[in-house]
Amino acid sequence: MVFDSAHFDLQPYAGFDMHRYVRRTHCSWENLGWQSLLVQRFEHVPLVEEMELPAAPDLHLVLPVGGRTVIETRAGGRWRRHTWAPGRLELAVPDRPVRRRYRADGPLRSVQVHLPRSAVEQAAERLGGGAVDYAGMAASVAAGDPLIEEAVRAAGSAEEPGDLYAESAAAFLAVHLLTRHARLPAGRAPAREDARVRAAIALMRDRLAEPLTLADLADEVYLSVYHLVRVFSRATGETPHRYLTRLRIEKARHLLRETDLTVAQIAPLCGFASPGALSTAFLRHTGARPSAYRNS
Repeated sequence: MVFDSAHFDLQPYAGFDMHRYVRRTHCSWENLGWQSLLVQRFEHVPLVEEMELPAAPDLHLVLPVGGRTVIETRAGGRWRRHTWAPGRLELAVPDRPVRRRYRADGPLRSVQVHLPRSAVEQAAERLGGGAVDYAGMAASVAAGDPLIEEAVRAAGSAEEPGDLYAESAAAFLAVHLLTRHARLPAGRAPAREDARVRAAIALMRDRLAEPLTLADLADEVYLSVYHLVRVFSRATGETPHRYLTRLRIEKARHLLRETDLTVAQIAPLCGFASPGALSTAFLRHTGARPSAYRNS
C-alpha cells in the first residue's frame, strides 16, 4: 500500500496485514500513475475467522466480481450478515472500523475503489448541501446501483495512464453518489422512497427464506427500530412486517404456479416455519389456500 498521496489519508492501513487476507493483482497508483482515484483488484482467501478493517476517512467502494459467500460484519453493534455475490456493491462508512468473518467454498475476487473524501465534500458544497450522511449513503448503495457498478468495473479494467481519467472518474462518482444516494439539501423535494427503505427491501429480498427481525433490518440501515418503522411506512404505506410477508407470499405464488414443489417444500423457501403458517398467511393475503390457488 502507498501512503504518500496528497489526495488520500491511508495511514490507518499502516498496521493492517493485508497479505494475510488478499493478493493484490492490480493497483492504479503503481500500474497507471493515478493520484485522484485508487483502484485495486484483489483475490481474497476463502476463509477468514476474524479480520479487523481500519477506520479510513475516505470512501471505499467494494464490488465483488467472483465467488459467493455470506459475510458477517460487526461495526460496534451486533454481527450482521450480507451476501457476497458478483455485482453486489458495498460502500464502507468512513471513519468506522469493522470486523469481518466468512467461509467460502473458493477464492473471492473484487474490484475496490478508494474515493477521496475531500472530492465528495467539495462536490457536496457545490451542490448546495451541508454535511453528508455517509451512513445513509452506504445503506442506499447497498440496495444496488447499476451505473456505479459499471463505473467501478470500467475503472478496474482501465489502462489509461496519467491522472486525467482518474480525476474525471472521481468527479463523476462523487457527484453521482451525492445526487443519487445522499439526502438532498434543504429546500429541494425529497425522494418519495427513502434510501434506507430501499436498502431494507433489498435485505428482505436477499434473506427471504431466513428469520428476519425488525432489529436486523434496522441494524442494516443504521436506524433505530422506531425510525425504521416510521420511514418505511411513510415511503411504502406498509409496515416492514407486512411488506416482508407480502414478498414471501409473492414468492410462494410464483413457486405454486411454476414448480411442482409441495406446500411443505415451499414453506421454508419463503420464510415460513411450517406449511400451516404459509397456508394461514396465504389465505389472509389472497383469499385462497395454497392448494386451491394452485388448482385454480
